[in-house]
Amino acid sequence: MKALYKSRWNIELDIRHIKDTMGMNILSCKTPDMIIKEIWVYLLAYNLIRLLMAQSALLADITPRTISFKHCLQLWVTGIQILDLMDTNQLNHLFILMSQQIVDKRPGRIEPRAVKRRPKAFPLLMKPRAES
Repeated sequence: MKALYKSRWNIELDIRHIKDTMGMNILSCKTPDMIIKEIWVYLLAYNLIRLLMAQSALLADITPRTISFKHCLQLWVTGIQILDLMDTNQLNHLFILMSQQIVDKRPGRIEPRAVKRRPKAFPLLMKPRAES
């Protein structure tokens, strides 16, 4: 049961990374078809970052869960703008930089259930739109 709870914790962290770290907490598309496509794009980008983390961890001989997701995302966004990614030396250097930000081990960590969200930019809709 304990192992199941630990894996659940990792799943919750993964969902938080997709929604908050990558910015999928507010979808921008209007039609259902485009929203589905937008969600798929976010999942594709998430899997790309996880793949980069796995390759980085393989080079550094550590587990991918010990590498910071946000750090890798920021390095990738910066890297695609300034690096020639076809150059294997620059790509290996990017992997080395990704593996340097290690997430500390926190054994036995207990997280109380609480709302920790920041307020959104828009107020909540408290009455029907037709009345506004």
